[in-house]
Amino acid sequence: MSAAVEVNHLSKRFRIYHERNQSLKVALMRGRRAKFDEFWALKDVDFEVPTGKTFGLVGHNGSGKSTLLKTMARILVPDRGGVEVHGKVSALLELGAGFHPELSGRDNVYLNGSILGLSRKEIDRRFDDIVGFAGLDEFIDTPVKNYSSGMYVRLGFSVAINVDPEILLIDEVLAVGDEEFQRKCMDKFHEFKEDGRTIVVVSHAMGTMRTLCDQVAWLSHGELQRIGGPNDVVDGYVEDAQTSARAQDDEQAYSREVSIEKAEVFGPSGPASPATTGQAATIRLHYAAKSPVVDPVFKIGIHTVEGDYVTGPSSRVAGMDVDRTGTRGRVDIEVPRLDLLPGGYILSSAVYSADMKKAYHRPLPVRFDVAAGRSRETLGLMTLNGDWVHVTEGVAPPVLGR
Repeated sequence: MSAAVEVNHLSKRFRIYHERNQSLKVALMRGRRAKFDEFWALKDVDFEVPTGKTFGLVGHNGSGKSTLLKTMARILVPDRGGVEVHGKVSALLELGAGFHPELSGRDNVYLNGSILGLSRKEIDRRFDDIVGFAGLDEFIDTPVKNYSSGMYVRLGFSVAINVDPEILLIDEVLAVGDEEFQRKCMDKFHEFKEDGRTIVVVSHAMGTMRTLCDQVAWLSHGELQRIGGPNDVVDGYVEDAQTSARAQDDEQAYSREVSIEKAEVFGPSGPASPATTGQAATIRLHYAAKSPVVDPVFKIGIHTVEGDYVTGPSSRVAGMDVDRTGTRGRVDIEVPRLDLLPGGYILSSAVYSADMKKAYHRPLPVRFDVAAGRSRETLGLMTLNGDWVHVTEGVAPPVLGR
């Protein structure tokens, strides 16, 4: 398969100035150049984006994702290596980029369209589609300085997709749009994919990256960590981010009067059996104490691997009081029927003092998987497993025997 974008051992450097000469006179008086440090935003990044595929970029803030998109859009020039782009590019990289705040939305459509390579006649022909997709008919003659951030994004994205690009570059700005606009964008993305166009998208919405992308690349501190299928790469990125966050949190001075040594989730046949949708499950916390502790509170949290919060029960809320710990022991949460849908989840746990003001221990989170079981639902996080009943009203029963 041919490549729409080839990133060849790309490196990009920026200078971070500690002081700056404001004029030639100041420079001459100082007799030296302003001091600066070099910062490499991208370091020897090398990969290809296949033609007709949707390619995602994930990573923490400052990892180089936006810098990489700007080199693809030829806004930034590489210091080493290069980028080859095969096809007409349209990019929406920053909120309101290319807009003049004093001009109306109408004038900015023509301005932005011309920047992206459209003639006035082409913009005339597409103007109604652009405004209609953005949903700004009522405000199109209003200066854009009076637009909300969502209106900015809607208009900018609408112009970008209506220049008929072969390659569309989209940064995180889509997160600003409302739910209806994001749905329209997703529909447009799927339409682009069916047309064989290439999309490169940066997003912190991991669920979207899983469902939208064919491939995902993970950047960290300007270096390519992994590239591959969306589930594998997103799982690795999310687990790394959560482990790092918890490791920093665990550096706090916990007294460890009670420590959780192990946390596990398993099915009805014991620790060797998997947790399964629709079946009984047990969440077990193994603890150790330096000496017996009075009235500890045990708490857990369950998140999706993307970081979405699912639930967070505690022994106190459940009405279970631990009068006093032993030096070793365990706390079980027995779930009669596990209603989580199949997939990967993150279990966090902690032990607090009776007044909840002191955390004795908060270990690193652990991942667990839920296997498919008795569930009719396939979308979302949980199953209701409800029975559907239809009751008719106001309809005459059928007459039999005629």
